[in-house]
Order: sequence, then structure tokens, then C-alpha cells
Amino acid sequence: MKIVFMGTPDFAVPCLQALLDAGHEVCGVFTQPDKPKGRKYTLTPPPVKELALQRGLPVYQPNTLRTGEAYEILKELAPELIVVVAYGKLLPKEILELPPMGCVNVHGSLLPKYRGAAPIQWAVLNGDKTTGVTTMYMAEGMDTGDILLKAETEIPPEETSGELFDRLKIMGAQLLIQTIDGLARHQITPIPQKEEEATHVSMLTKEISPIDWNASAWEVHNKVRGLNPWPSAVTTFRGKGLKIHRTRPFPEKNGQPGKAFSENGEFFVYCGQGAVQLLEVQAENGKRMAGKAFLLGHPLDEAAILG
Repeated sequence: MKIVFMGTPDFAVPCLQALLDAGHEVCGVFTQPDKPKGRKYTLTPPPVKELALQRGLPVYQPNTLRTGEAYEILKELAPELIVVVAYGKLLPKEILELPPMGCVNVHGSLLPKYRGAAPIQWAVLNGDKTTGVTTMYMAEGMDTGDILLKAETEIPPEETSGELFDRLKIMGAQLLIQTIDGLARHQITPIPQKEEEATHVSMLTKEISPIDWNASAWEVHNKVRGLNPWPSAVTTFRGKGLKIHRTRPFPEKNGQPGKAFSENGEFFVYCGQGAVQLLEVQAENGKRMAGKAFLLGHPLDEAAILG
């Protein structure tokens, strides 16, 4: 099938790779403009662009799709289908209506739950036990189109959003190929989303990073793994910032919220209900290390309060 692919980050790369591996003709790739990264602000191409160039695909990086220029390019490419995966731009109506087979999106949640940005991270932050990926026809609203297929997976209680992200991007690629095959054979019946079941999530920012030690051990644990790898859960220890990368909840241990203590050399902090073991931490300007190793250089005393 002749396809235009629109995507930007790592999550979209396996989908583009899967389309190529399945023998589809990817006639063009739309991705976000290169952006400065790192301390030297080096102009860096998106991951999707890197793969597209490796495979000799034509790449387009418009600042917006809401000009006639983008529409004319797509009209000339004449795709049968447009596939959109974490592109980062809304498609205007005239583009949505351009390909005869429509526009298909891969989304990292079980829609209509978690429409919007960062659905994978919010599933972990909220302590969900299951999540998945959805393919849908695109409509003018944000993730509002008719559902085509879904694939579900359990979220282990210790899994971080980064680890879940890596699993779902592979699941999404597999589901995309199933969806295109099913559409080509007229074997999929689109199902309208139930608006009354819809929930919306926003992008993550560093403002949600600070840990509230009055929360329960499970809530703190979910925050830590939900914000791993970015922007990371943070607290303060002796007046300096401390990132918390991995924890283990102990709901039966109770004490003053925020108070640090040690058992068998391991690093613990009491929460509003229960306590968490700090498995991996990172001091300001320091390296990631085991909580146990951190304590060797920072022995606890009775006044050791975090946050």
C-alpha cells in the first residue's frame, strides 16, 4: 500500500520500520523540525528522520500543516493511507480527507482512556494494572476517532514508564500492521468511542516532580516509576536535591512522613501510609547509585528528613 508516515520520537520508529518490513511503499515521511539538544544546543534530527534517511525515504519537516504548502505536497505524493504515530501536530480537515483510505493513528493507551499527551506515563503514575495500544481513524478532535483495533497488556508493579514505553512501541508496530492488513481486506469495523468514558491527560512537566511524603507508599512508588526516565521524581536531602529513580513499597512500615531510616544498610523513607525503600537515587550533580551505596557516604541521623 502507498503510505505517507507522520511521526517524530522513538515511539514512532518501530511503526515506520514495520511498514517497510511489511513491504508497504512509504512515499514520504513527515516529522518535526530538527531541534537543538544538549549543553551545546546541537541541532539534532528526530529519531524518525534518522531512520527515514537511512532507508532513502523523502523527508518533510514543515513547521505547520495548516498552510497550503503541506497539503500540496501530500496531494502530489497521493498516498492511499496516512499513518500518524506521535507526530506532535494536529492534522487539518483537508489533510484528514485527502487519502482514500483515511488517516490511521497509533495511540499509547486503551482509548477512550488517556486521550492526549503522555498516556503511557500517566497509566503508571495512576497505578493502573493494565494498559495497551489502540489504532483508530483520525478525526478533527484530539484522539477522538473511531477505534479500529486494541491490544492490551499488564503493567507489572515495578515497571517504569520508560520500560513500558519500550514494550508498547513494539506492540503498537505489530498492531499497526494488523490494522492495515485488516482494512485492506475489509475485515475491521470501526467502533465509535464512548465520550462518557473519555479521560484526558496533559504533557509531563518538571512541576510535578517533587515527592509529597504525606502520600501513601504506593502513591510515592507509582510517582517514582511513572516519572522514570523523565522528568524524575525529586526530593531534598540535607538541603540539596535528590532524584529518586527506583523504589519498593512497604505498606506495613509506618512512621513520621519524610523521615529517613536504615534497615540492614538499606535506605528507607516513611510515607503518609507505609514506607518506601529507595533502591536507586542520584544526588545533585552526581551519578545514579544504589540507595545502599548512597548511605555509605551520607550516614543517617535522627534529624534525617526528606522533602
